[in-house]
Amino acid sequence: MDFGLYVIITKPALSYRQIAEICVKQEIKYLQLREKDLTDKELLRVAIEIQQITKNTKTCFIVNDRIDICLLSGADGVHLGQEDIDFKFAGSILPKNKIIGLSTHNFEQAKLALRHRPDYIGFGPIYKTPTKKNPDTVVGCEKLKSVLTFADIPVVAIGGIDDTNIGEVLATGVKNICMVRYLMETTDLEYRILKIKELLDDASNKSKK
Repeated sequence: MDFGLYVIITKPALSYRQIAEICVKQEIKYLQLREKDLTDKELLRVAIEIQQITKNTKTCFIVNDRIDICLLSGADGVHLGQEDIDFKFAGSILPKNKIIGLSTHNFEQAKLALRHRPDYIGFGPIYKTPTKKNPDTVVGCEKLKSVLTFADIPVVAIGGIDDTNIGEVLATGVKNICMVRYLMETTDLEYRILKIKELLDDASNKSKK
């Protein structure tokens, strides 16, 4: 069920093609396109380009918010926020084989999301992050640890996570990490992915001892 590193594309230093190719090579389970400033035409073009690279690989391509772009591009699924289209409505529109992920920012949202049975939930922001114009309240590692005690689907920790604080996050027992700025603001993406995967593997091995 757990899959490790979740990559979100937002204002990247590398091209969309380069990022998709690296993620496929590294067998990243989920690669999400989250670009709020592109026009619909640009967003669809990018989504199609990424989908052509990830198709028939171990990397699932997820589109943020936009069910229409997901369907038109042939993406594997969609990620919905609290202010986006209702989960049940999305599920009635999307084919049954499409993946749906949900963002949550507190216990109540997490518990409600679990009743809907999405493929995974995001929980955060763990730390303060500038990647959103209207950021949600920081939840911290203790609340993340609590969510892990009742969640029976994959939980993805997200928000302000980088190489300086990932150890604290992994100490909660979380198995899935999403990093945006740390991965998108560098041209050395593959090196950083390998570094984070190694940290995830180390944490997993320690938990088994």
